[in-house]
Formats: sequence, C-alpha cells, structure tokens
Amino acid sequence: MITVHEARKLIYETTRDFGIESVPLMQAIGRILREPLRADRDSPPYDRVTMDGIAIRYGDFAAGTRNFKIDGIGAAGLPQITLSHSNTCVEIMTGAMLPNGADTIIRYEDLRIENGFAFVTTDAIRDGQNVHRKGSDRPQGTELLQTGYRLNPAAIGIAATIGKTKLKVSKLPRVIILSTGDELVEIADQPLSHQIRKSNVYQLSAILQHFGISAVHRHLNDDFKEITSILKELLIEYDVVLMSGGVSKGKFDFLPEAMDQLGVKKIFHKIKQRPGKPFWFGQYPKGATVFAFPGNPVSSFMCAQIYFLPWLQKCLSRSVVPTQYAALTAPIHFKPDLTYFAQVKITNDKAGNLLATPIEGNGSGDLANLVGATAFLEVPRGKDVFEKGTVLPFIRII
Repeated sequence: MITVHEARKLIYETTRDFGIESVPLMQAIGRILREPLRADRDSPPYDRVTMDGIAIRYGDFAAGTRNFKIDGIGAAGLPQITLSHSNTCVEIMTGAMLPNGADTIIRYEDLRIENGFAFVTTDAIRDGQNVHRKGSDRPQGTELLQTGYRLNPAAIGIAATIGKTKLKVSKLPRVIILSTGDELVEIADQPLSHQIRKSNVYQLSAILQHFGISAVHRHLNDDFKEITSILKELLIEYDVVLMSGGVSKGKFDFLPEAMDQLGVKKIFHKIKQRPGKPFWFGQYPKGATVFAFPGNPVSSFMCAQIYFLPWLQKCLSRSVVPTQYAALTAPIHFKPDLTYFAQVKITNDKAGNLLATPIEGNGSGDLANLVGATAFLEVPRGKDVFEKGTVLPFIRII
C-alpha cells in the first residue's frame, strides 16, 4: 500500500491536455477558459454620467453661479451633445455621455427646476462629481480574464461586453462510468431482498456534470470474460474510465486481474486510507486513464472528490484549489494507522475562523450521511486522538 501523498503525486503525473475547442458563448458556462480575454476598448468607453441631473462647468459654480439656464437634454444611448455657453446647463440622464464642455453633474435631489432654469440648493458640490471617467475601470488592452478561469455568469457577462460570441475552452474528455456487481439493479426497479439499486454511477455522473461532462453509463456483471471483452473496447474508445466496485479481495472482484490481462499499467492498488483503501489506478497505453473506486458508496464518492477531481482540473488547465484548514469542534478518535477522511460540516465563528464539525455515520455504506457533510477532513496517520481545536486540512465536497 502507498500513502495518500504518494497516491496524489502518482495521479498528478498522469495529467494530460485533452485539447481546445471553440464553443458559443452561452454554452461556455462552467467550462475552463483557454484564451485570455482583453478589453477591446476603454471601460467605460466614454465619460459616463452616473446620476440623473444637470451637467455644468464647475468653473461657473466656483465663480458663484447658482442658477443655470437649461440649454438641452441628453439621454443614454444618444450621441454626445455640447454645452456651448457659460452659466448654462444640460439636463442629463444616468448612462449618458458627459456633454462636451461640461465636467460636473449635479443630481436632481440638489436642484429646483423652474421656468427653464435649474437652481442649485446646496454648496456641497465637488469638481468632477458623478462622472465615471473613460477608461477608469479598465483601459483598452487590459487582461480581464486569464486562461484557466472557470467561466461563471459574471465571466460570461465580461465576454459579452467585449464582443465574444465564441470562447476557446478546454475540450472535455470522453468519460464512461462503469458499475459492477450482480447485486445491483436499475433505480426504477424494485430490488429483491438480496439486491440494491445503483447509486454510485449517478453520484459520479453528477460530479462530472459540474464540469459540463455528460458521461456514458454501463454495467458489468461479475463475469471475468464479459468484463475483459467489454473493457477491451472501452479502454480505446474513452479518455477516462471511472469504475465502481470489483477491486477488493473478493472472489468475484475481477477488475485488477482483467486490467492486467488487457495490458493496463497498474500505477497503484490500495492506499493507506479510510474509506477507500482498495482504490485501483492505472493507465492504458495511448488510451484511457482508469480510476477504479471501491464499491461502497461513501468510498467511491470520497475517492472521486479527493483524487479524480483535482486530476481533472489539472487536465483542463485549471489550478487545483489551494488547501484550506479548519479547527475541530469536537475530538476525533481513530486508531488504525491510516489517513482518515472524516465527513465534516464546515462553518465559521464570529471571528471568521473556519470550523469543522464531525458528522458521525455508520461506515462507507452509509451514503445518506453525506447529505449533512460539506467537506472531507484529512486526518493524518500516526495518532489516535485529535482533540477539539486541532487544525486540519479539508477538501470541500462538490
């Protein structure tokens, strides 16, 4: 068995680039950007009015003028107008171009409008107020988004403002999810007393959908010839094979032997951890990367979160999320000499410190227990008791 640290290192060494593709803007949400986005013009592109009111020359106000003849009106979306005479003003709307010759906006709340004149009712006027200057947000050519950014709604809005109808993003891998075991039935079926419904393939599929990946599902019976025959084709057809079950020491756990017969390079089998100790990982030459998770639901889910997701993020040219730490709100007792990934709920106290509250469950088959957890806390080997207040790293659950 290898350590968690060694497993991570070996998995990261197999990352690869699946390529780049161009997709329509509204299909890019959740994808990983593979081109820098730069401002195609100044932002804002003109001196923009930020309050409804009047536009004046501040010099007129500083010289004592308090009543300004209204000499026109300007609205957002219209070409720039000109303030041509001293002691006059232009009524102006939010979002409009600052009139040529004007430099200051006085809001309606500080005015009284009568008989074609605007009377200023306060002396608290500043030179240049209520004007959003051209290029003050981002000058033309400024990099707005870097490659590797996961595109969210705000990023889609930024791309729209610079006229991007399509975006270059990381190409998604072809993924198949395989369930194994004669005890499994479809979710729409009524299980017999010796059967259970499939769940692992659906929770793994849900994780992939977070990245816009639609995976294919397929089931393998506990039959060595069937497993090898089907896998022989799938290892070439797909970039990633995710498996659930069939990797322990049972007489019907055929996957390790099948992988060996098919020429899949075993990188490791078994990690000094709980849950998920029987995790098998390997690579088919010029074919699929294989993540074979244990069949227990919590084990399968945890291994996907801890190992597969960071690998996928690196493949898609996205930086792995930096490690976060939280303090235990209650002690954890764990005697085996294994790294323990404890289910916890992450909160924070009034000072903003992150806290980890253990969520007690009934082992790696207790899938329902995951509903209350928001993270896996990485509890290191070599110690039996971790007292309240101990600070440990955690991985948020997607």
